[in-house]
Amino acid sequence: MAGIVSYGAYVPYYRLPRAVIADMWGGRGRGEKAVAGFDEDPITMSVAAGLDCLKGIDPRTVDALFLATTCSPYKERQNATIAATALDIKRNARNADFANCLRAGTSALMSADDAIKAGSLGQVLVTAADMRLGGAAGEDEQAFGDGAAAILFGHDNVAVEIEGSYTISEDLADYWRAQDDTFVRHWEDRFGREEGYMKIPQEAANGVLKKLGLELKDIAKVCLTGANARTHAALCRKMKLTPEQTQDTYLDNIGNTGTAQSLMMLVGALEEAKPGDRILLISWGNGSDAIVFKVTDQIENIKNKRGIKGHLQIKKILNSYGRYLRWREMVSMAPPARPPAGAASMSAQWREHATALPLYGVKCKKCGTPQLYLSHSSTRAHVCLECHAKDEFEPYRFADKQGTVTSFSHDFLAGGIDPPTTAAVIDFDGGGRGQFNMVDREQDECKVGMKVEMTFRKMRYTLGAHTYFWKCKPVRD
Repeated sequence: MAGIVSYGAYVPYYRLPRAVIADMWGGRGRGEKAVAGFDEDPITMSVAAGLDCLKGIDPRTVDALFLATTCSPYKERQNATIAATALDIKRNARNADFANCLRAGTSALMSADDAIKAGSLGQVLVTAADMRLGGAAGEDEQAFGDGAAAILFGHDNVAVEIEGSYTISEDLADYWRAQDDTFVRHWEDRFGREEGYMKIPQEAANGVLKKLGLELKDIAKVCLTGANARTHAALCRKMKLTPEQTQDTYLDNIGNTGTAQSLMMLVGALEEAKPGDRILLISWGNGSDAIVFKVTDQIENIKNKRGIKGHLQIKKILNSYGRYLRWREMVSMAPPARPPAGAASMSAQWREHATALPLYGVKCKKCGTPQLYLSHSSTRAHVCLECHAKDEFEPYRFADKQGTVTSFSHDFLAGGIDPPTTAAVIDFDGGGRGQFNMVDREQDECKVGMKVEMTFRKMRYTLGAHTYFWKCKPVRD
């Protein structure tokens, strides 16, 4: 049997109250939206959701990563392979990008399931992440939120199987973004609502239910994506969904996460699912995908994730609209006090990619002492710091380890989008020491002895090239 064997999610730490936006431009704002940090993008959020999903699972057993987003950092370079390398997925994985459509996430889901059932792949990790940008003072600025989800498909210990699906492809352009557009565009709201959203998703849902010989009363949860709460509620009434059947869209406390929304809703439903439950997932974007899932007895064995529930409890209110504008580079900033970093070297990145992106060091075969060397240094460990054995090492991964801060400093001269820069020296649990920038922290909470975990982030962007590496952030569970 093929199906879902694990799931995970990621919601950024910072939440911007919509009232803060309304205070700037007028009007009213209810709830809050999740805001990715200045050094986050769909690749880093996919890695975060993937780490949550692969907790306790060897990433080397994954045969492919399918990454879905409408906000690809690269238009010509495979984003999925960058995420796969950071997650330590093997080199011969069949990675792929799914893009340019809000239902790219469900397209990736069905493609992964088909590959598993066909026997061409053993395990496929699907991630969906978006951080769409709405123009200042517009409705989209309040509506759009950032987030990611990850679903692992495989053969063994299947917790959720796909019973069937039905797709309608329709080139109805209610939302779109051309190659040179910074902000999402959309047509008159009533057109997309009346001619598209209020008709096509229900048609897709009816199609899959008829195909499987099921009725709506057979469904425990319906994950129906929606751009805003009002139209979502209207379609739920039209479909005659009960409140108990309707899965939370997270529009009020996370926002419309675009491609990621459908998968994040699915993760939310799976966190509460019981064996035997059926879940109907309905996506929307240039048509609709409707997928019926059946939960098995294995579901209780994979509920050890941070998921949606855990991330909703970990948050910091961002009360500065100006800080948000800086992060999204929507305002011009004063030049830094120090010269900017030089262009990224693609050849240097390549030399270090096998160890730097997945954050590998070494472990002494004689005494078991781990050592970490970082990507900006060509130094390689030859002698064990503890027992002095020479060239007796095996690879050792630090990305999935927590650590303890031994010292830190705040740099106010570095400038950048979000000063100050906090540098911390951390001792990893189990051994090994390294220096990393610390993010998702406030200055007054930093202290020696605090626990931190690793997070994959952007370091800089020069001449059209992103440089990624690991930073640390406080453990908040």
